[in-house]
Amino acid sequence: MTSASRHRPPPLPTPRGPLSAAIRAALLGAPAPRNVPDDSPAYGDDLQLALYTLYELHYRGFRDVRDTLEWDSALLACRATLEDRFLTALREDVPTTGTTATAALDELQVEPTADPDGTSVSFFLRDEGTLDQLREYAALRSLYHLKEADPHAWVIPRLHGRAKAGMVAVEFDEFGAGRPDEIHAQLFADLMTDLKLETAYGHYLDAAPAEALATVNLMSLFGLHRALRGALVGHFASVEVTSSPGSRRLAEALRRVGAGPAAVRFYAEHVEADAVHEQVVRQDVVAGLLESEPELEADVVFGVRATTYLEERLAARLLGAWRQGETALRGP
Repeated sequence: MTSASRHRPPPLPTPRGPLSAAIRAALLGAPAPRNVPDDSPAYGDDLQLALYTLYELHYRGFRDVRDTLEWDSALLACRATLEDRFLTALREDVPTTGTTATAALDELQVEPTADPDGTSVSFFLRDEGTLDQLREYAALRSLYHLKEADPHAWVIPRLHGRAKAGMVAVEFDEFGAGRPDEIHAQLFADLMTDLKLETAYGHYLDAAPAEALATVNLMSLFGLHRALRGALVGHFASVEVTSSPGSRRLAEALRRVGAGPAAVRFYAEHVEADAVHEQVVRQDVVAGLLESEPELEADVVFGVRATTYLEERLAARLLGAWRQGETALRGP
C-alpha cells in the first residue's frame, strides 16, 4: 500500500448495536440520536464504538462523511451524553483519594522481574506468545499507534511554562524530531508491514473489542476537553513511565518469534526514548503543571489510574482468549 492510500480516511465501521447504528446513520445524513439507551453499558461494544466513531471526526474522518460534521451541534450533544456515561463510570471505578500524583506514578515504577499473577500482556508475549498473538496485539494497538501522540498534542495550548516546554520536547521526539521517516506512527506502520498486517489507518477497527476501543477513547476524551487537561497529563505520564520496560519485553518477544528488524525496531526505539521521556514528563510536565495549578493534582491521579484500569481490562480480554487458544479479535 502506498503512503497516500494508507492515509486516506477509512470506511465507517460496522455497527455493534442500536447506538452505533444510529451514529453511522447520522453521519450519512439521518438525524442524530437524542437519547442514549439506559441499557447501553458504559464499557460495552455499542457505546464505545459510537464514541470512537464520533471522536474520529477530529482525526482523519471517514470516507463519504462530510468534514463539516466535525462540529455539528447535534452530534456534539450526542457525544457529550456518551462521554458523560463513560466518564461517570470511570469516576465510580477508579479511586483518586488519599494519594498524590508522585505516589501514583511511583506505583507504576515498581517493575517486577516476573509476572506471578499472570496478568501482564508483555510478560506473556515475551515468554510464550506466538507470532499470531503478536500480530493480533499489533492490529489492536494500531488504532492508537497509527496516530501516536496525536491525542496528547491537544493539551499543548492548555499548558504553559515548564509543563508546555517539557510536553513539546517529548512530542517533538514522538513526531520524528523533524524526520518524517522517524515519526513513531510511521515506525509502527513499518512494524505492521514486517508482520504482514494491513497498514491502512483504521483497518482493524471492526476487529477491535470494546476494551481496546476504550483505551483509545480515553485519550480523546481527555485531550478534547480543557477541563480534563490534568487527566490528560496523568495519562501521558502513565504511558511514558510504563513504556520502556514493556517495550523491552515486546522487543524480546518479537526477536524470539523471528520477526524482522522493522518490527523489533519500533519497540527497541521506545525502550531508549521513553526512559528519557519518563524523566522529562515527571520533572517538567507533571511537576510544572502542579506547580502552577496545584488544584489539578486529583485530576492527574485520575488520569494515571484510569489508564491503568482500562489497560487491565484489555489485558484480561487478551489473556483470557489467548490462554484458551482463541483469538482476541472480534473476527479472524
